[in-house]
Amino acid sequence: MIYIILYLTAIVLANLSVAQFGPGVAIVNAFLFIGLDLTARDQLHEAWRGDKLLPKMVALIAAGSLLSWLLNQNAGPIALASFTAFAAAATVDALVYQQLGKYPRWLRINGSNVPSAAVDSIIFPTLAFGSFLWTIVLGQFLAKTLGGFVWSLLFRWLDKRTAVAAQP
Repeated sequence: MIYIILYLTAIVLANLSVAQFGPGVAIVNAFLFIGLDLTARDQLHEAWRGDKLLPKMVALIAAGSLLSWLLNQNAGPIALASFTAFAAAATVDALVYQQLGKYPRWLRINGSNVPSAAVDSIIFPTLAFGSFLWTIVLGQFLAKTLGGFVWSLLFRWLDKRTAVAAQP
């Protein structure tokens, strides 16, 4: 449940801040919020394996965009760009994550984050700002990849800490 809350909070904050401040905040958001979303999505991927993964991920992505729009209707174009980019990136992420199934979890997470960050970094700013802004695309890609890596380390540390605490 915590990963759902983190995912939704991050996407809403990212969407609303881009709607408020424009492309200039997109790279900071990419590191802080989208890196978190990419990594939280993989945590949920583990929890939701099987037939229900696709409908749950679609509902989660749609919920993030809908919440963004409900909180600020002027964020509608940003929320739509976000939904489209996250849907495409989630598809790529799921395919790559599955292909990396025999590798350790940290490698599956980061290995799938790289191509999904690339897809998201191309689609989101192009749709949200109406043109291909190569500096934003490149900056977002690098920030999402690095942010996802940092979040994966934090989640790994928390998972280990929780496992140790749960032992009798």
